[in-house]
Amino acid sequence: MNHVIKTAIAIVGTQKELAQACGVSQAAVQKWLHNKAKVAPQNVASLVEATHGQVKAHQIRPDLPNLFPHPEQAA
Repeated sequence: MNHVIKTAIAIVGTQKELAQACGVSQAAVQKWLHNKAKVAPQNVASLVEATHGQVKAHQIRPDLPNLFPHPEQAA
């Protein structure tokens, strides 16, 4: 289970609400949650926005440090 996505769902309310906030299907959120798919880079910003910044881009896609650098590494 992806704990970052689980946290995002808890913040927003439900998988369906997170999906609506990100402009994706509830099935997409389900896949993210169960590590069957990664959040596409173009969906990262909407996910951060949906959680009011409580979930950070580098937490969602730590495998893409060039796109979403960790704040401590960027400094």
